[in-house]
This record gives sequence, structure tokens and C-alpha cells, in this order.
Amino acid sequence: MHTDLIFLVNGIKQTRVYQEAKQEEATNLLVRILSKRFGKSSGNYIANISKLTIEQLENLGEALLDFVDITDLEQWLKIHTEK
Repeated sequence: MHTDLIFLVNGIKQTRVYQEAKQEEATNLLVRILSKRFGKSSGNYIANISKLTIEQLENLGEALLDFVDITDLEQWLKIHTEK
């Protein structure tokens, strides 16, 4: 029974709905942190952050600890979102 519960939880975590909710939650958290640190973020930053993958959001979360000002965010987004 315990194994069934583990498979159920793992299955839920793999669903698109769960992944989208997780990504939206991470995006909202990062936008709030950036707003608190640098003031209200422009819609352009929010739009770019919203397009990031979960992995990119995690990397941005770590990187923002070293940001001195909003130009650091601009540079990070430019480097990590250009294709």
C-alpha cells in the first residue's frame, strides 16, 4: 500500500497541471523577491521570467542572491534566454 501511494504521488508530480502550477508558483515567488529587492518590476521582466523553465527559475533564484541592481537581472535574462 505504501508503494502504491509513492507511485500515485510520483504520477501526480509528472502531470502537466502539476508542473504548470509548480512553475507558476516559482515565477510568482521570484517576481516578489525581485520586487522587494529592486522595486516593482516592469511587465517586460515579468513576461521574460514567466517564460523560463523550472530549471531556469531555480538558477535565477540562486543567481539573484548575487545581484547588485536591476541591470544584473537584465544581463542574466539576456544570457539565459537568448537562443
